[in-house]
Amino acid sequence: MLETKPKFKSFEDYLSYEDDNNKWYELFNGELIEIPPESGINVQIANRLLLIFALLLGTDKVRGQGLELEVRGEPRNRYPYLTIIREEHINLLAKRNTIRLFMPPPLLVVEIVSPGELQRHRDYIAKRIQYQDCGIPEYWIIDPENKAVLVLELKDKTYIEVGEFLGSDKIRSSQFPQLDLFVSKLFEVKS
Repeated sequence: MLETKPKFKSFEDYLSYEDDNNKWYELFNGELIEIPPESGINVQIANRLLLIFALLLGTDKVRGQGLELEVRGEPRNRYPYLTIIREEHINLLAKRNTIRLFMPPPLLVVEIVSPGELQRHRDYIAKRIQYQDCGIPEYWIIDPENKAVLVLELKDKTYIEVGEFLGSDKIRSSQFPQLDLFVSKLFEVKS
């Protein structure tokens, strides 16, 4: 029997859809596109960041890749590797871990670049445009291939590059000036 994929006319239709397979989807032109599993190095970096921010801010304000962001354009949703939410999001996300366009934007989103030119374009260009449009004050792009962290800050509704941080550089964040994080910590290999 041929399985038919649901087609959604609106983001609200998509939000009401439930299946039992525990997969993540991006909503692209009304259709669900399954998100493939991530690389081990990306998950490792994301876990380190989650722990660092949880120790700094508490666990309630730090969300891993399961947080969904509604965005304009295609696809209509994104799943950042790490999102730092506002206090008011905690109650807003109690039933569904989705930040909608009508909600205040999160304070920070972090993406970790997956191998391949298409993925680089997605993180450096497509997501940058969508996150900027959402008014997210800070966006980090972590590039395991180049062992670099690009920090973007929203100024007058446009992302400007605060800097690309490498090696022993300390990451500068206007949202989290108390952060004491060196790039090398994210990429170190432990046995």
